Amino acid sequence: MKKIAILFVSLVSLAVSSCKDKTVPVSEKIKKTWTANIVKEGSATVYTKGAASNTKPSYQNFSLNLLIAPSVTLKDFDGNTFTGQYELVGDTKLVLKNLTPVPTGTGGTIEFTINSITDTALDITRTTASQKTGNTINTYNLVTQ
Repeated sequence: MKKIAILFVSLVSLAVSSCKDKTVPVSEKIKKTWTANIVKEGSATVYTKGAASNTKPSYQNFSLNLLIAPSVTLKDFDGNTFTGQYELVGDTKLVLKNLTPVPTGTGGTIEFTINSITDTALDITRTTASQKTGNTINTYNLVTQ
């Protein structure tokens, strides 16, 4: 009976240790192509994926390709495409830099606060106002393609 109890405890311990949360770092989770799900310009929601009443339906073309670090391709809502590099500052800031052509009013750099990230969703807020959208601070809820 004692051997069975020891075997049982060993099996339970093994099962518990194999079920522990294997946290994937942000640097790996972010390596995807992200598309717009919900976009807010300031406090106004201007795009919701699949909605018929979007004030800026062109966000359906928005994508942020972070597949191959440190390269980035940003396809903006206005049809312009920018390429450059990205870097993570800790787990809370995404920096797009050396963007070409240079997006209006950015000097080639756009920074975002990472509000949350999962395997399929990325929620980011631009840290500076966008001249393209009337000097608003924009929030992007993105999903994987």
